[in-house]
Amino acid sequence: MMLDNKQNGFDYDVAVVGGGPAGSTAATLLAQYGHKVLLLESGRHPRFHIGESMLPFSEPVIQRLGIDWSAGNLSKSGAVFIDEATEQRMYFPLAINRKTYQIERAPFDQMLFENAGKHGVDTHQDEKVLDVACQPAGVDIVSDKGQYHCRYLIDATGRSALMGRKDKAIRRIDNLGKFAVYTHFENIQPGEEADELFRSGNIYVPVVDIGWIWIIPLAERRLSVGLVVQKERPKDCDAEELLRRYLAASPLLSRLITGAAQFAPVRVEADFSYTNQSRYGVRYACCGDAAGFLDPVFSSGVFLAFTSAARVADRVHVGLSDGREADPELHTEDDDQYLLGFNTMRLFVERFYQSNIVHNLFFEADRDPDLKAQIAQLLAGDLWVDDNKLQQSLLAGRRSVS
Repeated sequence: MMLDNKQNGFDYDVAVVGGGPAGSTAATLLAQYGHKVLLLESGRHPRFHIGESMLPFSEPVIQRLGIDWSAGNLSKSGAVFIDEATEQRMYFPLAINRKTYQIERAPFDQMLFENAGKHGVDTHQDEKVLDVACQPAGVDIVSDKGQYHCRYLIDATGRSALMGRKDKAIRRIDNLGKFAVYTHFENIQPGEEADELFRSGNIYVPVVDIGWIWIIPLAERRLSVGLVVQKERPKDCDAEELLRRYLAASPLLSRLITGAAQFAPVRVEADFSYTNQSRYGVRYACCGDAAGFLDPVFSSGVFLAFTSAARVADRVHVGLSDGREADPELHTEDDDQYLLGFNTMRLFVERFYQSNIVHNLFFEADRDPDLKAQIAQLLAGDLWVDDNKLQQSLLAGRRSVS
């Protein structure tokens, strides 16, 4: 039975800090359960964000949220890994049993945030949390606009990682991508190659000597293009010049963006990958990037945000309903499931860099239909299964799969 907030002196059942996909998802689901929820966002929607390529196994959470993620977005069929130097490429179909899309994040994140409000969440924008104290008796939050006493805190602050940095629990993963530099192009000109890209909605992933490139088609014939750098950057250029060099060196990209216009500034994202060793505790839990973040080569960011937020919300509901929300071990069982997904993707990305999995495995996958299906299953986000031999191999720490 849920406790009465006024009787017990609480302003809200749950305060969710961070209004991105993870925070909006957790807040919405908890409101659907009937809890009184506060959602605090330090910025204001719409806002630019990368992470536009969605995974099909986000769909069950999307359905629970009751939104239409197809509206204004490009249907995504799969992923194409490319080595232009050897002219090798391999296509992995992803949207076989579930649909997915290439998303423009600014309107999409705004839709998720507003959807939380439609479900009864008290949504605040332009409100920065200054301090939190999670104690056995409750959670106290101080922002630049107010103070709140709540039964529970969900940290969905993204790479700001409020609780992880407060607890000094952030651990960098150094062997993945170091930084990304990216921009957007519009008015992509008609042509056989460009037309096929927008028809299929595939994400293209050319591998290069310094890391990899993403090419993501968006609605209205726009492209998101970025370079993730895994090695040391050349000393003779800055990040923006480095991106321009690799765009010019790619015959594929040169063809795609000829006659197009760059319509977004070149941006840089650093400190890509880390884990948070304090993902939950007394009256709090972290989800999305606040729980951990990985190099985006397999587009796991928003997917892990959705799935971890739903898992946290479901468990917080149980804790609140049973009066066990102060139990520091409330999320132990669910955290094992989170780690199964996170570590699968982490090891998958590590093999991408360390054992040249694209050349040694991906480009050879047509010879083994079972292996190709296993790769596609992981790329689609179908991670919580017990029959994927590639996943089992990754988790067992083996360097390769024959």
